[in-house]
Amino acid sequence: QVVLVSGHLDSWDVGQGAMDDGGGAFISWEALSLIKDLGLRPKRTLRLVLWTGEEQGGVGAGQYYQLHKENISNFDIVMESDEGTFKPSGLGFSGSAEARDIVKEIMTLLQPINATDVYDNADGTDIAYWMRDGVPGASLHNDINKYFWFHHSQGDTMTVQDPNQMNLCAAVWTVVSYVIADMEEMLPR
Repeated sequence: QVVLVSGHLDSWDVGQGAMDDGGGAFISWEALSLIKDLGLRPKRTLRLVLWTGEEQGGVGAGQYYQLHKENISNFDIVMESDEGTFKPSGLGFSGSAEARDIVKEIMTLLQPINATDVYDNADGTDIAYWMRDGVPGASLHNDINKYFWFHHSQGDTMTVQDPNQMNLCAAVWTVVSYVIADMEEMLPR
């Protein structure tokens, strides 16, 4: 059984793609790194995917889906961060009402950093195939007020990334992915 965390590499036009979507890739990598450094071993596999070709129609995600869809019943949740890594407020979530209630409970663990909200509908080109087929999905919600200042511009460089805000985003990703991966049962479909 798999809990998938992800971001994509799509710096295909200008800038460095540090925010879009390097930030999502960074926090996904960091989540797994933190769990390993803490010596935690969840019941399920945590899998990091750094998607490619998102801007070209999600071809990387499509290929991954084709290769793994036969095991769809083993995918517990698919998570994608794609709208920057500014101050987080919570998650967008797509899934059953029962799964949403569980995710809301998990999000209470993030009260110390004020990132507890659960919004309707997860967003993400790279996880859309899975959600369409009933796998619960989550996407990072954060303060996107500055996102389009830098999106696909020469300004999308590492200087846009605030290490403290990225750490908060990584905390959200780490807590959610670990708790779901370590629950007795998979999220209900």
